Amino acid sequence: MLGYIWSFIIIFSLICSLFLGNTQNFSNSFTDSAADAIELLLTLAGVICLWSGLMKIAERSGFTRVIAKLLSPLLKRLFPRLDKNSAAFEAISMNISANLLGLGNTATPPGLKAMRELHRLNGEGDRASDEMVTFVVMNTASLQLMPTTLGMLRAGYGSAAPFEILVPVWISSACALTVALVLAKAGNRLTGRAKWS
Repeated sequence: MLGYIWSFIIIFSLICSLFLGNTQNFSNSFTDSAADAIELLLTLAGVICLWSGLMKIAERSGFTRVIAKLLSPLLKRLFPRLDKNSAAFEAISMNISANLLGLGNTATPPGLKAMRELHRLNGEGDRASDEMVTFVVMNTASLQLMPTTLGMLRAGYGSAAPFEILVPVWISSACALTVALVLAKAGNRLTGRAKWS
């Protein structure tokens, strides 16, 4: 679907530039945007590789289990049917830790692992369990204490104080997460899903 949207935007821009006689600006912006995209990709690739490597070291060293224990009081309330020693619980902890640091792309591998484990425990086929819904909501509207990726983007585009946005990020992400969790829990209660055995 996204491919169709982007194709429409490009074709519409081309048609407008032809009708307005502004094809030179269109072609210049097209090539400049491609160069900017590659530059941004290389900038983010370094950050993603660094944090992905650190997360892998944390997993192999057992640090992930320490994080899971620290987050277990909160996560146990959000995922009451989930065993705190399970692989799903540990993956959820790592995903949330990466999201707290604003490392959205680094949070993806543990997020996928957590969803696979939750699906395995689900036993309801393709129907999502309460835990799966709650996890997706938490992952989508994540609380960010240190928006590292956003700070790197702002620094890359010349911001003199790339992390001056901390307080607005804390407020907006906390509000989004609170509303999302309340709606997810209310929805889970309304649907009356079956409990794990």
